[in-house]
Amino acid sequence: MIATFTALLLAHVLADFVFQPDWMVARKGNVFILLLHAAIVLVFSTAALGGIWEVALVVATAHLAIDAIKAWALPRTFTAFAIDQSAHVATIAAAAYYWSGAFDAGLWAPWGDQALAPALILSGFIVTVFAGGFAVGLLTTRFQEEVPQDGLADAGRLIGRLERTLIFLLVFIEQPAGIGFLIAAKSILRFDTAAQGQKAGEYVIIGTLASFAWAMAAAYGTVALLEIAAAGP
Repeated sequence: MIATFTALLLAHVLADFVFQPDWMVARKGNVFILLLHAAIVLVFSTAALGGIWEVALVVATAHLAIDAIKAWALPRTFTAFAIDQSAHVATIAAAAYYWSGAFDAGLWAPWGDQALAPALILSGFIVTVFAGGFAVGLLTTRFQEEVPQDGLADAGRLIGRLERTLIFLLVFIEQPAGIGFLIAAKSILRFDTAAQGQKAGEYVIIGTLASFAWAMAAAYGTVALLEIAAAGP
């Protein structure tokens, strides 16, 4: 069950956060874009399970239905994002429960034990760094119009990814104290922005705390999953 869940989770985060460009996200209301994204989920899920396309098809169909509800019935907010991702993970967990032996029946079964930890770490890294960018962006969207955006194009996104990458690494090398130094360093570097006014300062604080909180939660969540997987059934 754990191997099947891990394989489907890795396929999901790759399809949703690495191989889903901004233009696709912006056009999710288009039925053809929805179908294209579902096809990508199907391909990655089938590949992750080692060719077990029947289970992958069920997961991809459920993914399509969840995304359609989100695109057509929910606003583009952090809450909708959280509901959407929770539904996807619940679907993956249900599929792993009902078809617990799917991964063991696939091509990668002989290497399952060796691949489990790297797959979980990669999934956790993607959730920490890339999914975190989506989450923080949605959380701060309503404040962006009130704060001057005069920095380099996409610099904020890159800074966020770098800081979440560092947090992920610090958690995994068991040096969480380094996160405090990272917060202090960013505070110093962002001092000029915060000094532009109360709104700019509050915007920086909200974005920074949200990014750090997401990264720490995702990183420690990954560590917990690794410990569960290591403990076995």
